[in-house]
Amino acid sequence: MPKVQRLLKDDFVPVRFAAALAVGDMEYSLAEGHVKQLLEDEDKNVKIAAVYALFRLGSSQSLEDICQAITSRDQNVRANAALLLGKSGNKSALKFLYWALQNGNSDDKVRFQAAEAIAMLGDERIYPKLWSMLISAYADDRVVGVRAMGALGTAEAQNSLITMLDDDVLEVRLAAAEELGMHGNTTGEAEVLDVFAKNQTASQDKEGLERINVLTAIAIGEVGTSPLVKFLPRLLLDESKFVRIAAAKAVLRCAIKK
Repeated sequence: MPKVQRLLKDDFVPVRFAAALAVGDMEYSLAEGHVKQLLEDEDKNVKIAAVYALFRLGSSQSLEDICQAITSRDQNVRANAALLLGKSGNKSALKFLYWALQNGNSDDKVRFQAAEAIAMLGDERIYPKLWSMLISAYADDRVVGVRAMGALGTAEAQNSLITMLDDDVLEVRLAAAEELGMHGNTTGEAEVLDVFAKNQTASQDKEGLERINVLTAIAIGEVGTSPLVKFLPRLLLDESKFVRIAAAKAVLRCAIKK
């Protein structure tokens, strides 16, 4: 976390944003003073990330600035505000999230993020919206829907995730296996094993292969069964740094589960 703290001063906006989120998620109180400085950051995304971090650290900082940011004309700010409200765990944010979801000026990324944030807050009224994402003609939309169903985590949501293990697109199946694994459900084991047993990456170009291997590694970390874990050493030696990082995360997740 001291390394993350140093990134709060990084020149790159997404890095400062991610560092502030990490401080909040880990409740790393030693960085509180540095996070407070970000309240004056020139970028709105970084400012609201700082608000979130301070809220998580138990300071007197309220979520009001994030609730206001969700009405921003900037769609990135609006989407990030939705993410932060979902992560906050504060159900008083639901009315702002539903506003963003239903507002005609919200683009797709805002609506999808708002739906997932509502799911993160455990509001089961969002289930029909999430189901409509799962039956979208677009695989990317289905992956987002899978993530949101995983965040909702109800029995009904998990049953929906099981149906996505039969999706035509490998990325969707791996995402569903991962989300089920996070809830202790290993039903998706066979789908992840098939990546190796049936050589399902054979037709992928270099970029596609990297993407599949990252998703596979992350899914292994969440499902965590012995037949899957044995493939992690291979992924830890992959030529792609992104794959190696995902595999390292999977090793840590498996260790935690034990």
